[in-house]
Amino acid sequence: MLKSKITTKVLNLGPILLLYYLSISEIDTQFESYFEILSFNIQLIIIYFWSLKRPEVLGNGHVFFAGILNDVVMGIPMGLSSLCYLTISLVATYVKNMTVNTSITTDWFTFFIGLIISNLIFVILASNFSEISIQFVEISYNTFFTLIFFPFFWFIFNFYNSIIITGKIDV
Repeated sequence: MLKSKITTKVLNLGPILLLYYLSISEIDTQFESYFEILSFNIQLIIIYFWSLKRPEVLGNGHVFFAGILNDVVMGIPMGLSSLCYLTISLVATYVKNMTVNTSITTDWFTFFIGLIISNLIFVILASNFSEISIQFVEISYNTFFTLIFFPFFWFIFNFYNSIIITGKIDV
């Protein structure tokens, strides 16, 4: 009994640790060095999925702090990523409260809406309150590939979520 509780607690830390790791590493820029246009934001996928499916695993405090870490590592104005991350979390929370049962298609569509709002906030704040140059082509590629990779990560995270809930691997 104690072993299963400890295992569940450790498994619940997986999304938080992955989010923090991705926030302090520049893994998306490493893909850009291999493929010129391949850039996607897996942090947004993590935040959306876990805020939608199991908000107790990934709280808004962790989302905010991961955004601050990402801002420091990437050298962008402090709080910009946090606002984008919290926007995605807000959309996921709204969808969770308004729907009874979600599927991949509804999650994908509402993630697209959240992604557009988040990127719009990023562009408006970055262009008005900072000196960084905004490349709309790069933002559109990032949005496109983040949206394309969403179903792949949705299935992986759904499988991981079933492991957390049941405590065993069902193949």
